[in-house]
Amino acid sequence: MDVSVLIPAYNEEQAILQTLKQLNEVLKRTPLSYEIIVIDDGSTDQTKEVLQKRTKGIRVIRNPYNLGYGASLKRGLEIAKGEYVLITDADGTYPIKEIPALIAYMYDYDMVVGARVKNPHIPLLRRPAKWILTSLASILAGRPIPDINSGLRIFKRDLALRFMHLYPNGFSFTTTITLSFFTHGFTVKYVPVHYFKRKGSSSIRPIRDFIGFTTLIVRIMTYFEPLKFFLFPGLLLMLAGFLYGFYQFIVIDNLADLAVTLFLTGLQICFLGLVADLIVKRRG
Repeated sequence: MDVSVLIPAYNEEQAILQTLKQLNEVLKRTPLSYEIIVIDDGSTDQTKEVLQKRTKGIRVIRNPYNLGYGASLKRGLEIAKGEYVLITDADGTYPIKEIPALIAYMYDYDMVVGARVKNPHIPLLRRPAKWILTSLASILAGRPIPDINSGLRIFKRDLALRFMHLYPNGFSFTTTITLSFFTHGFTVKYVPVHYFKRKGSSSIRPIRDFIGFTTLIVRIMTYFEPLKFFLFPGLLLMLAGFLYGFYQFIVIDNLADLAVTLFLTGLQICFLGLVADLIVKRRG
C-alpha cells in the first residue's frame, strides 16, 4: 500500500461526500495504491448516516464521542497500512485537485505540505495570531515556515509514528508534526495551494486555540531547542542590566542593585538554556 488518506470529520454532512468523490477521482489517475479512512469524530449531525449509505470501499471508524482533531488523526495513523499518509479536511476548504502537486515531491522529501498562500480564506481576526505563531515556529525551525498548521500534507508514516507521544488531541496536531520534523532534521517541502471557504460551521475557537498553539510552541521549543527559547530573554536582560548600570555609573557615579540583578538574572537564564540544551542533545 503506497498511501493511506486520513480524513477526520466532525459534523461534515454538507461536504464529506463531495470531498470523498473528488479524492477518488484524483487518486485513481495516479499510479499509487491507496486506501481512504474517514474518522468520524462523534458527529452529532447526519455525517454518520451519510457515510453509512454512500461510502462503498471507504473505511470508516467512529469515535464514541468528540475526541478532537488530533485524536482522530492518531487513531487513523495507528491503523493505516500505507507507507505514506495523506491528510486533508472533510469540509471542502483544501483543493483536492491540487494533491498531485504534493504527490510529485513525496519521494524526495519526508513531508510535503500544501501552503495556503493562494487566495487564502482565513478570517481577519485569525491572521495576526497566525502571523505570531508562524514567526515563533520559524525561529524554532531555523527557516521560514509559510504555513505552520496546514491540514493538507503527505508524509512518511514511520517517521510520524516516532512522535506519537507528543501529538495533542486538538487542532495542534499539524503544528506539532511540523515542528517535530524540522527539529529532527527531516526534510519538508512547501507547495503553494488554494484555500477555500468551508462548507458548514467551523469548530475552531480563535482565542482558545491561539492560546493553545502558543503554549504548544513554547513547550516544543523547551523540549527540542531549549537554548533558542532561553537565550534571547537571557541576553536581553543582561543587555538591559549592563546599559542601566553603565548609565548609572557615568551619570550619578553609582551602581544600583537593579542593574546587577538584571544582569545576573539574564546570565542565569542563559546558563539554564545551555544546561537544558546539553540534556536534550545527550537524550537525543
